[in-house]
Amino acid sequence: MGFAVGWNNWYQSAITLCAEISAAAVVIQFWEGARDTNVAAWISLIIVLIICLNVFAVAIYGEAEFCFASIKIITIVGLLIFAFIIDLGGGPTRDRLGFRYWNNPGAMKEFKGTGDKGRFLGFFSVLVNAAFSYGGVEMVAVAAGEAENPRYNIPKAVRRVFWRILFFYVLGSLAIGVLIPYNEKSLLGAIENGEPGGAQSPWVIAVYRAGVPVLPSIINAVILTSATSSANAFLFTGSRYLYALAQNGQAPRFLLKCSKRGVPYFCIAITASISLLTYMSCTSGANVVFQWFQNLVTIASLFTWMSVSIAYIRFHAALKAQGIDRSTLVFKSPFQPYTAYFSLIFFAIITIFNGFYVFGPFDVNSFVTAYVGIPIYFVL
Repeated sequence: MGFAVGWNNWYQSAITLCAEISAAAVVIQFWEGARDTNVAAWISLIIVLIICLNVFAVAIYGEAEFCFASIKIITIVGLLIFAFIIDLGGGPTRDRLGFRYWNNPGAMKEFKGTGDKGRFLGFFSVLVNAAFSYGGVEMVAVAAGEAENPRYNIPKAVRRVFWRILFFYVLGSLAIGVLIPYNEKSLLGAIENGEPGGAQSPWVIAVYRAGVPVLPSIINAVILTSATSSANAFLFTGSRYLYALAQNGQAPRFLLKCSKRGVPYFCIAITASISLLTYMSCTSGANVVFQWFQNLVTIASLFTWMSVSIAYIRFHAALKAQGIDRSTLVFKSPFQPYTAYFSLIFFAIITIFNGFYVFGPFDVNSFVTAYVGIPIYFVL
């Protein structure tokens, strides 16, 4: 299983690299001046930029990611404050929203059905999309190999991940839910027409509704830097996964060759070569291709977490068999091994039923992107 997880993580990072580049190409087209330029030009520019950052400027990788992360944190905090003010009637229209849209049209949108069935399927479809956003948090553990004093810093970082998810993801979702209804015409029209950039973003639509015209461009600029920095991070992480596989004898030995500064250039080259798949955006459209990559990444990340759960269940059993008290561990999570079993079953259900919508009517392309990751993992 370790061999499969190693290659699955590399595959996940490589495909996420494609997804982030595709997302950046979509966002750039938000500005009218960029729409006349072929999307291949933007894709090429982003690929060259992140390769140069990984090969020639790896020394400033940490500083660059710190700057990008700071921009994202400042933006989301600003948007949460903005949502709070608008919801309480502090916008130009002085309209106090409260939880109006939770009553009409409602807090949950029906999907592929009506009544309770439609609301449940709508909730389940959100779980599939959320898995894409949450994927990658395990990279905190990957950093243990290069972190200073990992016995202290890694547990601290893991605990902070929980609070960051609670603050940014949960509060962000709540803010969106109170600012615009799910049947907002401009939101549905943007999705149906495949409008470029962040035009489909509920944040952008909420800003337009609030009458603050300058903010959409700022939001899109932040999304662009976020997608580019994520692509940069996943190229770095994917190349290190590949290097680790070579160290363990699970990949060709030539991948161990590094530059004088310790940059594994063969690993970077092979991982970056997968980004060429992003050029499919030129024919099928960046929005469509991003959805394909999103589905592939979601399944890969779910398999990673199922493998983590299985590994922990066996680790817990080994501790018990050898009479080792968990209180002696540097870091331990509560309610184990029950939460590991729950996570394993939960992720397995999402994986099996993630493409439930492709069967009515049956769509071959959606079926393949929803389920191709399953045989890939088991073949590995």
